Amino acid sequence: MAEFSLALSDEQQQIKDWVHDFAADVVRPAAHEWDEREEFPRPIVEQAAQIGLYSFDFFSQSMLGDPTGLTFPVALEELFWGDAGIGLSIFGSGLGAAGIAANGTPEQVLEWVPQCFGTADDVRLAAFCVSEPDAGSDVSSLKTKAVYDEAKDEWVLNGTKAWATNGGIADLHVVTATVDPALGSRGQATFVIPRGIEGIAQGQKYKKHGIRASHTAEVVLSDCRIPGAFLLGGRDKLEAKLAKAREGERTGEKQPAMATFEATRPAVGAMAVGIARAAYEEALRYATERHAFGKAIIQNQAIAFMLADMITEIDAARLLVWRAAWLARNGGYTNAEGSMSKLKAGRVAVWVTERAIQIHGGYGYTREYPVERMHRDAKIYDIFEGTEQIQQLVIARAISGLRIE
Repeated sequence: MAEFSLALSDEQQQIKDWVHDFAADVVRPAAHEWDEREEFPRPIVEQAAQIGLYSFDFFSQSMLGDPTGLTFPVALEELFWGDAGIGLSIFGSGLGAAGIAANGTPEQVLEWVPQCFGTADDVRLAAFCVSEPDAGSDVSSLKTKAVYDEAKDEWVLNGTKAWATNGGIADLHVVTATVDPALGSRGQATFVIPRGIEGIAQGQKYKKHGIRASHTAEVVLSDCRIPGAFLLGGRDKLEAKLAKAREGERTGEKQPAMATFEATRPAVGAMAVGIARAAYEEALRYATERHAFGKAIIQNQAIAFMLADMITEIDAARLLVWRAAWLARNGGYTNAEGSMSKLKAGRVAVWVTERAIQIHGGYGYTREYPVERMHRDAKIYDIFEGTEQIQQLVIARAISGLRIE
């Protein structure tokens, strides 16, 4: 077990500086353009791939191979400090990779996770598809069905997935579907669907309030047939789990979607911290340079105290994220610390970016200043991968040991 420490290693500090430089030199200068275009910024992703930031090696070493758990959130904070929409485009494939890592066999992980990223010369994308038009927070109510055709050793998937990052443009879709509706969330399984399989297509592309450079769309499955081997975890494991569920036994395993989200919540929290820090720095700079009534506006307590509260909240959120990331790699959560970190970081990002606009005054409400975009980007962190209220529910159940509804 790694000893918990807030001191980054030399290697982690180098990664932090490396990602920050890329965010400052490449991501931030392009942020406004791609937000206005509302398009997937493939040229930026390709640049990230060329330096090794968008790659299987970086994902495996920083997320799976780091005993402290801190490298990945540190890198994400720096990238999202640059821009959230482009940042999510670069690391959106990581959610699909995390879905495979959380649910697949070791052999499947080695086979499929590298395909989520491709190579520097052949960039690939992945999408993790869980939510549906009528099943967002309530993942136990998924209507997408997977039926096993034993004669052909194939699974047949039908349904519509919603809110999928990279949905429809991905080279590899990771899809959670129901195999036994009577069992609710315990009757679900996760599948990989590589490009070239018939019966999977992009539905509507969402026009979003924020993170507009990130591609978000529906994924429609119509008699989509995939080989039996594309079931993550394998059929024997699935049948054993279903048998226990039908007998009323607890399997001790989390439902496929929740296993993925629990692993990624500190990472999502780190993204929110990056946005909040960027907005705070913009507000601090503006308050120092902007003069009114003969002095810099930061010399007014009303402004200075806002900034003091902003940096305090950002540091508190980061500490929760780092603790959760460390616990995820060293013994696991006891009181839903992953949800705590995501809950706090999302709230802080929304509050700090709103304060940043307030400090900028009327200028902050225009697209001429980046705090307006940061505020729009921040709001999603109260919503996706478990809403603010779902995080509260998870925490409440953890601390009480009761089934709170």
